[in-house]
Amino acid sequence: MALLNFRKKVETAPGPSPEMQAFLKGYSIEVMPRTAEKVENFRDLLPEGTRVYIAHIDGTEITDMVATAARLARDGYAVMPHFPARIIKDKATLADWIARYQGEAGVTQGLLLAGGVSQPVGAFDSSMQLLETGLFDKAGFTRLHVAGHPEGNRDIDPDGSMKNVDDALRWKQKFSERTDAKMALATQFAFDADPIIAWADGLKAAGIDLPIHIGIAGPAKLQTLIKFAIACGVGPSLKVLQKRAMDVTKLLLPYEPTDVLAKLAAHKAANPDFNIEQVHFFPLGGIRTNAAWATQNGGDATKPANS
Repeated sequence: MALLNFRKKVETAPGPSPEMQAFLKGYSIEVMPRTAEKVENFRDLLPEGTRVYIAHIDGTEITDMVATAARLARDGYAVMPHFPARIIKDKATLADWIARYQGEAGVTQGLLLAGGVSQPVGAFDSSMQLLETGLFDKAGFTRLHVAGHPEGNRDIDPDGSMKNVDDALRWKQKFSERTDAKMALATQFAFDADPIIAWADGLKAAGIDLPIHIGIAGPAKLQTLIKFAIACGVGPSLKVLQKRAMDVTKLLLPYEPTDVLAKLAAHKAANPDFNIEQVHFFPLGGIRTNAAWATQNGGDATKPANS
């Protein structure tokens, strides 16, 4: 009689939690024209209909921005280009950009923000001034996003407070009540869930009910994230990265946003009226890497269109 062949049970890694899958559904991601050029086919990376923001960095030609928007739209993605106020010369330039985006790429969404330059090149200094032109409503834009800052912004509030940021949010809340476009806050990235939750709850308590699309840094080398975090003025949650950097066992490992997203997802599951609506990824470690992580952690809803 043959001996029974007992095999050691192979342990498999647990799949993504239902809370994480629900939280990642409908995520958005950001590209630039130069990074988009390196992607042969976005449909191999992103789910059908994903909202793709196109960052407009100072010095990027509008023709490159529009061409990238047109390509993404042809591939079946919802395109949301940046409109940085401080690099737009005047109202005529803004109208021209809108016309180009609509005429060549069918764009009806935009992220309006002040922009990363310190001195405006022309008439505009803030996203509020762009909204006040009325050009987006006139063009029939269906969705307008504006910037949110869970940990403040030293460019807006040099004293480290949240006064000017909060005043701007109250103005944007009132504007949302008189525009036909759907509005939301697209935020700067952060690395700690607790300050994010406190900020979101504080907005709601103050009567600001704009949905939040929370900015999250995608997987990347720790050194890369620290560099971007310092450059972008990320606040208290930078300590999460600095603490990780002090652990030599983790220093060389790539950072993944699993912990912060798991905590936010669990909070959302326990509090369905929590006003974070979607996740917005900054793919600081590369679009392919970020998309692969989202697919691995988001279940069927995050599978690429061509999968």
